[in-house]
Amino acid sequence: MKQSIIIVLAVTFLVLVSCNNVTVPGLHPGSPESAGVSAGRLARIDTVLKEYIDSGWIAGAVGFISRNGKIIYHKAFGVSDIENNTPMRTDNIFRIASQTKAIVSVGMMMLYEEGKFLLDDPVSKYIPEFKNPAVLDKFSERDTSYTTLPARREITIRDLFTHTSGIDYAGIGSDVMRKIYTKGGIRGGFGGDEVTIGDDMVRLGKMPLVHHPGEKFTYGLNVDVIGYLIEILSGEKLDIWLKKRLFGPLGMNDTWFYLPPDRHGRLVKVSTENREGKAVSMPQNLADYPLLAGGKYFSGGAGLSSTTGDYAIFLQMLLNRGVYNGKRLLARRTVELITSNQIGDLSIGRNKFGLGFEIMTEEGQAQLGITEGSFSWGGYYGTIYWADPKERLVGQLYMQQVPISHSDIENKFKAMVYQALDD
Repeated sequence: MKQSIIIVLAVTFLVLVSCNNVTVPGLHPGSPESAGVSAGRLARIDTVLKEYIDSGWIAGAVGFISRNGKIIYHKAFGVSDIENNTPMRTDNIFRIASQTKAIVSVGMMMLYEEGKFLLDDPVSKYIPEFKNPAVLDKFSERDTSYTTLPARREITIRDLFTHTSGIDYAGIGSDVMRKIYTKGGIRGGFGGDEVTIGDDMVRLGKMPLVHHPGEKFTYGLNVDVIGYLIEILSGEKLDIWLKKRLFGPLGMNDTWFYLPPDRHGRLVKVSTENREGKAVSMPQNLADYPLLAGGKYFSGGAGLSSTTGDYAIFLQMLLNRGVYNGKRLLARRTVELITSNQIGDLSIGRNKFGLGFEIMTEEGQAQLGITEGSFSWGGYYGTIYWADPKERLVGQLYMQQVPISHSDIENKFKAMVYQALDD
């Protein structure tokens, strides 16, 4: 009887520790078998990635898989620089572009936890230029003039997180809005040293919307606005604030808006394609990503560069419900809010969108087998990631190529991760 009571008390203690994430460890290397994954089946990924490189379709890639906090696959293939035939390494630094959005969105939710704002606050409460938004009505191709109609309501901060504000993209958005933004002096969203993010977002607040707030999902400069809101609410520049609150505590030492000189040699060169669809070197000025300059424009939507290792730490913190290596960065309920459907009946293909992430639905999981509730996104230069709470899994495939005709490698990688599960 006494022994049974001791066992019950011990189990109860372990459950309480687990529920409160008191001793949640960080990522660490482990064998595939220790994480319920077949090493033999994982080798299939090697075969396919090598096939794409040998065919000349991609120059190089880094693949990453962790499960249950164990890094079971972290391999580099091909080259990081076609011209110099430099072998790719697992610690190479990649332009992660739109993967910046998730980091900045999580950073903003840290301020939410401090009572700095509410999700349904109007943006104009903090950036007056967003007051009384207007929606594009008619546009003249002849002289790029346009007329507008009053928006049905103001843009909320939730609209920014979910890309339902009606704000478009300057560089990759619709043809009409690219012309309007160019005329209005709005940047494409990567960076530079001519203006600050605040200068740009103040101008953006005066631009017309492509639709009424909350009406549709339109991928745009929304998280750039969030980046500027972080500066307003925190009183610090975005790069400094992220380093202090996220990168430093998590040990993400290779994640930067502008790379310091000692990391320049690890930056992967951007590739492009020739007419035959083969990867070739791209003049680096065309990459439009001023990583090596001491810029002052911190793009909340597309400005960061990082490694698979650093980004895996960020994702593992979310899988751990806000904790990493014993440090709590977010509350459990905040992580649940971030990774839940925030767009109601609207959809992105088969899936939904949360506060900074695409959220896999029951319908969406039927495509590749990625579990319902997984959260994901990617970057313009050929980087993808997802995190699967049910399987406790992080997957990443990083490349640096624009365009990539053989982008089916991304879905093949995802499918091959799940075929290797062996428990």
